[in-house]
Amino acid sequence: MTRRVRKAVFPVGGMGTRFLPATKAMPKEMLPVVDKPLIQYAVEEAQAAGIEHFIFVTGRGKVALEDHFDHSPQLERLLLERRKTKEIEAVTSWMPKSGQVSYTRQQEPLGLGHAVWCARDLVGEEPFAVLLPDDLVRARVPCLRQMVDAWVETGGSMVAVMDVPREHTKRYGILDVEKDDGRLARAKGLVEKPDPEAAPSTLSIIGRYILHPKVFDYLELQQRGAGGEVQLTDAMAKTIGQIPFHGLRFEGQRFDCGDKVGFLHANVVFGLDRPDLADDFRAALKSIDI
Repeated sequence: MTRRVRKAVFPVGGMGTRFLPATKAMPKEMLPVVDKPLIQYAVEEAQAAGIEHFIFVTGRGKVALEDHFDHSPQLERLLLERRKTKEIEAVTSWMPKSGQVSYTRQQEPLGLGHAVWCARDLVGEEPFAVLLPDDLVRARVPCLRQMVDAWVETGGSMVAVMDVPREHTKRYGILDVEKDDGRLARAKGLVEKPDPEAAPSTLSIIGRYILHPKVFDYLELQQRGAGGEVQLTDAMAKTIGQIPFHGLRFEGQRFDCGDKVGFLHANVVFGLDRPDLADDFRAALKSIDI
């Protein structure tokens, strides 16, 4: 098996009901943090980790997302005529090359595990990454890059993890830890959304994964778990004992952009990170009278 992670899966078939009415006609992954859609942040993070093949698991109403990863000749021609070189770079410099992007549809909303399973034929028999665009990570070294560098040493499967308050364990997949050096935690099991009193730890999985293709053997069974959905966590748990499984405490700040407050928080922090906006934006925030 290859020792490189070349492919990444982006499960983007969700309806985005928590952001209605904004997502009535626009994919939630196209919601912008400052001036860049969430899905672009995820793709750029994957590119920085050496990903060469970008696999989108979509659903109905995702045409705008697909168009975002294609050239817009009319727009580019207009920008060229007006000598707007920075704008041309902003809409083209990050785009994957022809043949690097694939799309497949999740025809039923049966959960994250089902969405990943829909990409099985495009992934094949090699390790692959999964990125959830709702989880936006601000980091000096991109989160997936950190994971790839660590995975080269461990092999198997790896997830990005963070400690959460015990009362929040019922929101996440939680690691049952066998060994922990403070950076890498080797797991002996995983539990999906356990009650706080039953949680084996407070080490929670966020939306970054490097998975061994063995996981498809268990996703193929289409077994329903929490919420009546095919849970990726359940399939990953079944591979433990057959392949190594680690959680990496990544360096950076994670924003839950599937939540309105988390999305607003990300916009403020990423806005203040921008040298061209920071001073005026900070002044605007200070002027708010509530």
